[in-house]
Amino acid sequence: MIRPLVDRIGLREEKTVDIVERLGVISPKRVHLRNYPVDNPTTVFNPAMLVSGGVVEVYPRVVMGYFSYASAIAKIEIAVEDLLGRGVVSVSHYPADIVLYPDCRYDLWGTEDPRISTVGDRVLMTYCGRTISYFNPMIRIERTLPVTAVLDREKGVWRKSCTFRMPKGIREFVVSDKDAFVVEEGGELLLFHRPHMRDEKEYYVLALSKIRRDALEGEGVREVIAEESMEVLYPEPFESKLGWCAPPIRIGDESLLLVHAVDREELVYRVFAVLMKLEGEPRVTAITPHYIMEPKMSYEIYGDRPYTVFPCGAQVVDEKLVVSYGAGDLMTGFGCIDLSVLLSILDKNRLE
Repeated sequence: MIRPLVDRIGLREEKTVDIVERLGVISPKRVHLRNYPVDNPTTVFNPAMLVSGGVVEVYPRVVMGYFSYASAIAKIEIAVEDLLGRGVVSVSHYPADIVLYPDCRYDLWGTEDPRISTVGDRVLMTYCGRTISYFNPMIRIERTLPVTAVLDREKGVWRKSCTFRMPKGIREFVVSDKDAFVVEEGGELLLFHRPHMRDEKEYYVLALSKIRRDALEGEGVREVIAEESMEVLYPEPFESKLGWCAPPIRIGDESLLLVHAVDREELVYRVFAVLMKLEGEPRVTAITPHYIMEPKMSYEIYGDRPYTVFPCGAQVVDEKLVVSYGAGDLMTGFGCIDLSVLLSILDKNRLE
């Protein structure tokens, strides 16, 4: 790592003011796979989201069984009016198709936690790949790596394009790297990611790196080096780790991002927000002084991983920030935030 963007803690307090209105939840029993012999997945959670016209494309992580918990990524389509219909998604059934699944050394044990972004006219899906080394007790490094797939619009399929690794001299200390997505800013490609480092002690780094412009070109899955890496934020003393949620939402000349945090004592997942300026010299400009979301619904409190809300998608619809998230590592939840309320909170806690 080169340097921290925010080199101090004490910016947030251990408090939640939950401003997320819950819109509904999809359980595995109401998802029906069309291109797989099993009708219902065992889990359907941690979904990316893409709003296209009047349709919300939802890309959850699906698991078929618990032996290795190997994940694939499916696609579900929901009408925007149904999603905003307060409860409609909680009773509806949805056909789904698996669109990405493990098939190479970079994701042999699972394709997890996708995020969707756009770079020029390309639509990208970046996910956490459980590498071939994931279950190998002899190998302690690079157990997961970010992998990016590009949507082939003509054929309607996702093609795996590249995986991202830290430079030599650093990668030997990377246990895993996840919570990633690629964005374009000022003509540069930026990789948001969260390496789990192993040095004198283990620690999690909320990072931002640069990647070369031709990273998405060519055929097959290529290795791309994440360079000029910057540490963006540290956990507070009451947190064990942070992770990026969804790709940024442009607000004027700033970018709005959600971040999840894990409580050190009770291991609860909560969410806060930051504003950043990404062009030129990236920097954090504002941060919510408290969490804005925490588990409170039954399906968030109890599941395969209790007390978990894990956003992977966020888009603005009708002046609302609509969020898709994993609930209890079991179901797909949806919520919305009044954007004016969130921006007001951020404005009151500016760093510059």
